[in-house]
Amino acid sequence: MRVKFMVAGLAFAALLAAVPAFAHHSFAMFDNSKWIIVKGTVVEYRWENPHTHIIVNVAKGTDAVTPGSWDIEGASINIMARQGWNKISLKVGDPITAVAHPLKSGDKGCSLSYIVLPTGIRRYQDVARPDGPPEDTSKKPD
Repeated sequence: MRVKFMVAGLAFAALLAAVPAFAHHSFAMFDNSKWIIVKGTVVEYRWENPHTHIIVNVAKGTDAVTPGSWDIEGASINIMARQGWNKISLKVGDPITAVAHPLKSGDKGCSLSYIVLPTGIRRYQDVARPDGPPEDTSKKPD
């Protein structure tokens, strides 16, 4: 009887340990071989798990990407907080330039690498601080 309880307890513990793995999704929907630069104004900043989101409005004629509302997906709040981000890092109306990997589908969404604030300060989403797109490695994006 005691062995049955131990086996049942171990099985239950293993099941609980696996639950966080089911909740996470990958970044497979993004094309990590391509870079885009999204210049726009913050419409919404969602500081939430499993991933943060910056919704940016790109005006017509101001960027190489399609004008409209773009969803820029960042890392989890834990990862971004380690890089200095917090829930008030961005405000509605803030102009930003985001350097990111686009969605493979071509929709208006991307995976954040870093943003550049009007002051020239870069805010990275993770400790892996890439230079950005190959054509942009010698200078900061505007």
